Amino acid sequence: MTVLTSAGPGLRAAGRGIEVTRVGVAGRWRVTRPWPAHLRPIVHSYAGYWEGAVSPFRVRLVPTGRAVVVISLGEPFARIDRQGHASPYHQVTGSLVAGLENGPRVCDHPGGQEAIRLELTPLGAYRLFALPMSELTDRVVELGDVLGPEAAGLVERLAATGDWAARFDLLDLALTARLARGPLPAPEVSHAWHLLSRAGGAIPVARIAAEVGWSQGYLTRRFTEQVGLTPKTSGRVLRFHRAVRLLTHEHAHPAEVSAACGFYDQAHLNREFRVLGGTTPGQLAAARVTEGAVAL
Repeated sequence: MTVLTSAGPGLRAAGRGIEVTRVGVAGRWRVTRPWPAHLRPIVHSYAGYWEGAVSPFRVRLVPTGRAVVVISLGEPFARIDRQGHASPYHQVTGSLVAGLENGPRVCDHPGGQEAIRLELTPLGAYRLFALPMSELTDRVVELGDVLGPEAAGLVERLAATGDWAARFDLLDLALTARLARGPLPAPEVSHAWHLLSRAGGAIPVARIAAEVGWSQGYLTRRFTEQVGLTPKTSGRVLRFHRAVRLLTHEHAHPAEVSAACGFYDQAHLNREFRVLGGTTPGQLAAARVTEGAVAL
């Protein structure tokens, strides 16, 4: 446990499992605490971020197979664009929700960030957001568009609370309340997602449909509604995400990764990295990938 009280208001932490670590450049910090057991099946990661210095930055976000919530307590992102797609306007986004994606996104931030970032499993997001995940596919929307009027009050309370343990307490309560009244995913969709996740995306859709007892067409419709991507596209994203992890954290050779993740060959791996990540395996392996983000 790390307790810091002299590094500025964004780093006030008072025990209760709070850990504070430096991230990347000097003056940027990550604040974490284990989240409650009942939230663990739906929350994949959960952290606060704070910058002591105002330093603009740009990152490329690559698909991870998870939904993201960013609660902005300081400066918001200045622009979030789908890479390779011309945008008719530059969106200034405060607290936001990002659905599942099947391509890269570039984000610009003016610096001075203070925020809480959550990564949610797709079916966890379906329960918390209480809307079809297909409505959020490849989209970034304001938090209030998903949570309604209660979002503004939650952000205000979190921003007014300087202690990170108290902030996480407030967030846990809000997530628990949403979870209690959210819809349950179909057991067949849950099982299908479990099969895909366990296989790292390398499992035929026909086999999944046979396992859950649905036709492929019906599975695709229900799965897409509750997860946000089709089973086939979800498999591609999960396979890509596994390959990224092997390349960047376990330093495997691209040929080894191709075989381990179920790509036909290294050329297939290269094509998928261009489409889903906007980069090459070698470039991504050399970059520092943190929670799906690559500094540009």
